[in-house]
Amino acid sequence: MSPQNAEQARWFVDEVLPHEKELRGWLHVRFPTAGDVDDMVQETFARLLKVHDSGPVVNPRAFLFVTARNMALNQLRHLRYERPQGAEELDPLSIVDDLNSPPESLAKEEELQHLIKAIQSLPNRCRQVMTLRKIYGLSQKEVAQRLGISVHTVEAQGSIGLRKCIEYFRCHGYLAHFEK
Repeated sequence: MSPQNAEQARWFVDEVLPHEKELRGWLHVRFPTAGDVDDMVQETFARLLKVHDSGPVVNPRAFLFVTARNMALNQLRHLRYERPQGAEELDPLSIVDDLNSPPESLAKEEELQHLIKAIQSLPNRCRQVMTLRKIYGLSQKEVAQRLGISVHTVEAQGSIGLRKCIEYFRCHGYLAHFEK
């Protein structure tokens, strides 16, 4: 086994496998009619390893649950189209309720914390503009009036802030699995 393969195997055992039992149970409870849980878990692992080959995965647990959920939903959609005539109709509302699921809540909380850190790392004016524009949803004109600056400055500072946030995410490995 090459050193790289040994390192990947160690990472998989340490960072991914501890979540397998919880993932299987969650899939079984949340998507009982979506298909074979073993197949979904195996495919989820394969997708995670493929992404990990291209760069670090910041939160393997969140990746596992989001990927497994998406696969289960896709299988349910296919069942809906391939359902034999006379078969019972699936009620998606009884199956899909991701608003309060622990994995989703955890992933969203972690993403929010990363975003807060990125915004906090911005220079003062960029941070003010980004916060007012992206968090509070004010228009460029409203931000300009509130901060006593021109609309052009708001636009420029917003662009700079966005660019710096992307750089922050890239430097901290948060964009690694989206870039190829």
